[in-house]
Amino acid sequence: MKWKPGKRNPRLEDRRGQGGGGGFGFPSGGGGMGLPIPGGSGGKMGVGTILIVIVLFFVLRGCGDGSGGGSGFDIPGLPADQTQVPPAQDTQQPVPAGQEASDQGKEFVNFVLTDLDGFWNQQFRGLDRELQPPGLVLFSDAVNSGCGQASSATGPFYCPLDQKAYVDLTFFNQLDSQFGAPGDFAQAYVLAHEYGHHIQQQLGIEKQVRSQSSANPDDANELSVRLELQADCFAGLWGRSVYEEGILEDGDLEEGITAAEAVGDDRIQQKTQGRIDPESFTHGSSEQRRTWFRNGFDSGDTQECDTFAGDSV
Repeated sequence: MKWKPGKRNPRLEDRRGQGGGGGFGFPSGGGGMGLPIPGGSGGKMGVGTILIVIVLFFVLRGCGDGSGGGSGFDIPGLPADQTQVPPAQDTQQPVPAGQEASDQGKEFVNFVLTDLDGFWNQQFRGLDRELQPPGLVLFSDAVNSGCGQASSATGPFYCPLDQKAYVDLTFFNQLDSQFGAPGDFAQAYVLAHEYGHHIQQQLGIEKQVRSQSSANPDDANELSVRLELQADCFAGLWGRSVYEEGILEDGDLEEGITAAEAVGDDRIQQKTQGRIDPESFTHGSSEQRRTWFRNGFDSGDTQECDTFAGDSV
């Protein structure tokens, strides 16, 4: 990617070296999604309540003119009745000794976050809506979030309760060495996916899905997959915008696709447990994640990100 350091984004917090304290784990509960949607049939996902919310935002709207909570990597569970807490103030601290080498990673995250702000702000302005952009927290080892305490093993995640994404930069090393997905656009895909969860929070999609999941837990996994795949598609929409801006270089798109495939449930299950259990998927298969990321990128059309329509996944 053709990126360069820029003005510091005030919503980027650097908590590296501060630690999270205590044990790890998010509040248990409806981290998945489960609804027979009103308007659907036979328990299948149809054009219903959630789709109405999506349509209000996306109808006749495209991005081709440049215009689990979740993570995509390991969703923290959230009780359906948990209320949102106000975002905390910036707790920027000096980078601890020995972490200066990570500053380039921080500059890159700052660049991607700022570009995502511009892209999604433009989409919301076109609808006479105001986007409240998310915060993004860099941490090491462990962190306290509005959703509870988490370790680096959780992977990057978004907490809708404080409207912040959380990333340990060492995950990007794992993305390369363990998942076989190197490159800066692979990292950008991860950040754009987490931002996509914030867009779902802003539109009320995440809250509604979480609530319906709590009421109908049998559908939780399927809806979790649909929510994650939509965030992948949102990441593809942003990817299309930076392509049109001339920011992408040869091979960047392939890096993003490889990253999307690498974090598929089937790929991770095969690697960690030696077998694949499709009924336990919560994020989508490698093929699904690749397909929905490409749907967003190839079309540049927000309407192509409706993962809740019928048998779309």
